[in-house]
Amino acid sequence: MILVTGGTGYIGSHIAVELLAAGHSVVLLDNLANSVASVVPRIEKITGRAAAFYQGDVRDAALLASIFEQHPIDAVIHCAGLKAVGESVTQPLAYYDTNVHGSIVLCQAMAKAGIKRLIFSSSATVYGVEAIPPYVETMGRGSCTSPYGTSKAMVEQVLEDLCASDPEWSVAILRYFNPIGAHPSGLIGESPQGVPNNLMPYISQVAAGVLPELRVYGNDYPTQDGTCVRDYLHVVDLAVGHRVALKALETPGASHYNLGTGQGVSVKQMIDAFTQATQVPVAFRYAPRRDGDLAAFWASVEKAQQELGWQATKTLDDMMTDTWRWQQHASA
Repeated sequence: MILVTGGTGYIGSHIAVELLAAGHSVVLLDNLANSVASVVPRIEKITGRAAAFYQGDVRDAALLASIFEQHPIDAVIHCAGLKAVGESVTQPLAYYDTNVHGSIVLCQAMAKAGIKRLIFSSSATVYGVEAIPPYVETMGRGSCTSPYGTSKAMVEQVLEDLCASDPEWSVAILRYFNPIGAHPSGLIGESPQGVPNNLMPYISQVAAGVLPELRVYGNDYPTQDGTCVRDYLHVVDLAVGHRVALKALETPGASHYNLGTGQGVSVKQMIDAFTQATQVPVAFRYAPRRDGDLAAFWASVEKAQQELGWQATKTLDDMMTDTWRWQQHASA
């Protein structure tokens, strides 16, 4: 049985679907700060299997102890946390409290319950501004451009130190690149509050008429068309990556894996791909660069392929089509 923290969120819900479909029993914990409880029955509708759900915070040690007492948890997939880069700059204490302190409380509760197998949702931002793409797991952590990135790097260090102190711990640190898309059913997807921070929901909301236009921050980067380049992967592929990473927990210690496609795609190419896949135009205009945005980065994916047998299989067209199906369902 697996506990997924942040289990009703965008990524957590897709992980839950993947785990349930593969035959695992799942417990979800979420404080609903960035999600809704109605995701739980949708997960059951997709898989035909129910997950136990607890509304609560990962910083609530008593609740964690209760969950571990009531359920035979074998491993934890830790997705709970705050994730908006821009917001982290204005609210750093909230990010360090939720992301860093929350992870420590979780690990303390796990240790007390004798559960020492953890998959942690990290980020490509930990490579920092110094890294040259493609990012390889053997690169050291660099200078992060936001408290969000720093919080992920800090938790990575905590987990590495924990594994070094106690050989019973097994931790897989998964560094996400840019997850997009939605489940093909159209029942679960990304539901940002207010104006989206991420590109794909911004594009789809403009296409649906929810927002008037997309602002593309910067068209003067040293890239093919002047817009930023990122490694976008389908959220379903990302979810599969968590399921197969469970095998890494059979080996003690901390291991690190990039989850990406290994291909960079520019913001302008993303807009064009969406229009081509959906036949729906997207109004956009160029705006000045945002502080902290890097020109281009993408993943080296060889380690995940070799050690986990994982690679992204969904195409850019799949990402666009599934995003649009979800947007139409969400807007209905």
